[in-house]
Amino acid sequence: MNVNLPSSNLKISNTSNNTLTKGGVKRFGDKRISDILVESRKTNIHKQRIQEFIVEKLLFVGGVTAIVAIALIFIFLFKEGIKAFFLIKPIEFIGTHILDFDDNRVFACIWQPVGESGKYSIIPLIIGSFLVALPATVISTILGVGSGIYLAEIASVKIREIVKPAIELLAGIPTVVIGFLCLTILATYVQNAFQTTFRLNAFVGAIGVSLVIIPVIASITDDALRAVPSELREASYGLGATRWETIWKVVIPAGISGVMASIILGMGRALGETMIVIMATGNAALVTGNIFSSVRTMTATIAAELGAVPQGGSQYCALFLIGSILFFITFILNLIAEMIISRMRKKLRL
Repeated sequence: MNVNLPSSNLKISNTSNNTLTKGGVKRFGDKRISDILVESRKTNIHKQRIQEFIVEKLLFVGGVTAIVAIALIFIFLFKEGIKAFFLIKPIEFIGTHILDFDDNRVFACIWQPVGESGKYSIIPLIIGSFLVALPATVISTILGVGSGIYLAEIASVKIREIVKPAIELLAGIPTVVIGFLCLTILATYVQNAFQTTFRLNAFVGAIGVSLVIIPVIASITDDALRAVPSELREASYGLGATRWETIWKVVIPAGISGVMASIILGMGRALGETMIVIMATGNAALVTGNIFSSVRTMTATIAAELGAVPQGGSQYCALFLIGSILFFITFILNLIAEMIISRMRKKLRL
């Protein structure tokens, strides 16, 4: 028994050449386990590179598609809008001469495209758009920036998890619902409170539009302030500053670029709003600076008239010209906002 035992052990060791070889190097069949791991790693890396290549190309195609789509919209708008200058005298887009009630010939800015001699002044529409957008931006800036500061610097984690989704949920409410509430409820309260002549006016529309852009300003302000490095806050507290002093004198100045960008984007959103201003502003194309007067915006004019005009006519091209002007204004506002955000990122090294 003692003599045969070593020989049996030797046979066992010979049959286990799948795992051990000379020098104790582990093998699996005819390959080293280390070689198998290297090959497996190379295979995984190759698959990962293929996946990254596919994702990269898809993102590239998506980005190019977006740029091409915007360019085509831009070209189509301006191609149709430029025809208006061949059908209508350029001076008529500012104003035209009419006879007043005393038969005196006066120069007036009127948008009245129907009739034998249409009047195509876009000045009342531009004034009406800004008469709604500016107050809406002011209202939403006060509430939106305040909400963003509260969420970023003051609110606890539990409160933040409740308040921020609630604010962002406001952006999901259909604008026609907000416009309907302004038309049926808010307009009456505003008229009773301010004794306005017009029940539907620019101020009612501004309040409705502000409800739409508050989430935009609040969300971007929150992100901008939370992007401020925590070292600045710690240094401020280390110097003995209170929380409010840190917020107003350190955090907000450091993130002011993002806050300004949110306000500009909000204003662009206010200029592009359609349904609320159609329902709540009265749709009277008046040249006025009174915020409690009925007005008509560029977006409301396009939405209300484009579907009822013959294609290729003077009014049709004039509406496309209005769309081109609106597109240009919002494009400039978005470009300025993007430049401000880019500046903030470089400043904070994000």
